Amino acid sequence: MQTILVFGATGDQGHALLQRLLAGGYRVRAATRKPAAFPIATYPGVEAVAADFDDQSSLDDAAMGCDGIVMHLPFTFDRAYAVTMGRGIAAAARRAGVQRIVFHTSCVVMDEDLGLSAHDGRRDIERELEASGIRCVFIRSAVFMDNIVRIWAKPAVVNHGIFAYPCKPDLRISWVAQDDIAAYMVAAYELANPGRQYLVGGPEILVGDDVAARLSTALGRQVVFRSLLPDEFAASMSRLVTGSAQFAEGSIYDRIAEFYRWYNAQPTSPLAVDLRPVLAVLPVRPTPMLVWAREQDWLSNA
Repeated sequence: MQTILVFGATGDQGHALLQRLLAGGYRVRAATRKPAAFPIATYPGVEAVAADFDDQSSLDDAAMGCDGIVMHLPFTFDRAYAVTMGRGIAAAARRAGVQRIVFHTSCVVMDEDLGLSAHDGRRDIERELEASGIRCVFIRSAVFMDNIVRIWAKPAVVNHGIFAYPCKPDLRISWVAQDDIAAYMVAAYELANPGRQYLVGGPEILVGDDVAARLSTALGRQVVFRSLLPDEFAASMSRLVTGSAQFAEGSIYDRIAEFYRWYNAQPTSPLAVDLRPVLAVLPVRPTPMLVWAREQDWLSNA
């Protein structure tokens, strides 16, 4: 039985990944800053180990005895810190004799700098991992369906019948379920000879009105799409967290809006994914938006 070290185990994306690895028969080790707070009851059999990107010895200890590393990493708008994360994991993996690393970038990553610190930092992490000499697989993804049930989107859908999102009306997006991301990651880990990187998404390429139509069917009542400007989106997120819609240039809210300013400005959507070459290699059946929407709990926290 192989032992897999998981970074990002305690977040929303980590939940699906842990479940997929456990179902696949792996021995799973969850890296976390606070092992005592890890919900062991939710994940029986998962070993929680201390790991802090500011403490290389903790990364080394966490990786020792592991066959592979499969991970999500927190977004950072500090590229130097992104390098620190990638370099620290790579060093720990080398010392432990890890055979394969699968890294989900949690966003689209291009092959050149975009001037977007979070996106470009993902490329920095990829480079550091590749420099380790370990076989690496990078899962680059489009937009998560699960964003729609977050606190900054779900209440408007449930209470007002409005799907509000910072994409222009004709921005084509391959919305993907987080559980499918986990399936892509595990499938990539298990390939005998995987490619270096895969851009993944869901089985449909949808514009905002398409998403609203599927939400309408799932909820049994009309939902309409409202295209937000990225700065409107940033203001709403700032209001939720700080109580004020005002946000400073360079703040986390401005940086988040920066993603969508760039996506919306491209002549061809970078979020529209041709899945055919991916599904020819990775045996995953991605979830359609309507199926995903029907599985959600639309009553709680709305």
